[in-house]
Amino acid sequence: MNTKDDVVYRPAAEANSLILEVIKGNITKKCTSSLIHEKIKNRERKLEDIYDEIEVLSSLYPDTNKIFLSDKDALNLDTIHLAKILIHLSKFFFNLKRVAIYASSLSLEKKSKKELLILRRFKLSLFYYSLDSADELVLKSLGKNIDENKIIEDLDKLSECKIKIALTVILGLGGKIRSIEHIKNSALLINKLNINYLFTQGLEVKEGKDIFFVKTYKENIGDFKFLNQEEMFKEQVFLISLLKPSNFLIFRSLHKCNALCFIGVFPRDKEKLISQMKDILLKYHLKHISRRFNKL
Repeated sequence: MNTKDDVVYRPAAEANSLILEVIKGNITKKCTSSLIHEKIKNRERKLEDIYDEIEVLSSLYPDTNKIFLSDKDALNLDTIHLAKILIHLSKFFFNLKRVAIYASSLSLEKKSKKELLILRRFKLSLFYYSLDSADELVLKSLGKNIDENKIIEDLDKLSECKIKIALTVILGLGGKIRSIEHIKNSALLINKLNINYLFTQGLEVKEGKDIFFVKTYKENIGDFKFLNQEEMFKEQVFLISLLKPSNFLIFRSLHKCNALCFIGVFPRDKEKLISQMKDILLKYHLKHISRRFNKL
């Protein structure tokens, strides 16, 4: 069980899922969603403790059908260790339909296709992958030494295993200098991917704070200048205008950092989303708009 001092990471879309913490801490050390350079001691939880928690939770929430395994990069855990957890979940949650987890290029590199198929067999069928950006300079500033081909290879491997992919782009991550390149390159890459969900999340950090990303951004690009909510909203419109997914794609901008929340399905709702967003930009100043939910 979590203590009051524990911080549990989960995607916004998993708000209605049962959260099972299988590892405490963040293996990659750099929290790229908040961009704050943190030193977090990782603690792999004992199987016995996880089993006990599963049994207690199943008695409290017997109708659970969706579970998320936290914390960040829990996929780095040994495949057999993860499989044992998944098997135990299936034993006690009779209505379980799917289990989800965070993934990164680092953790996916360690998992063979055979291992992923084993995990998929035991209902681990949705992976949250934070693309953040597909701009080379922005990725370099994040400390992500990966390129477009590596990202495509990682996500194609998941698709081949029939694992669904939820990908996140962080609005404002390119700053004012690389805003256009950040969005354009991200859209170009997304159009090459076979993903199921696309999420956007506004960048939320405090200026003046000792942030790893801002330091490396300055070294690679220049002084980082934050985008305001209206500028990030314009990035979202630009991103959507460039998207040409070859398959059915669900779009969501549900994160608390976004000025407004939207849901749509591509390609069906693309023009409707753009029209709605442009209409909002013409009529309102986003800083005066309360958080709203828009569903097509």
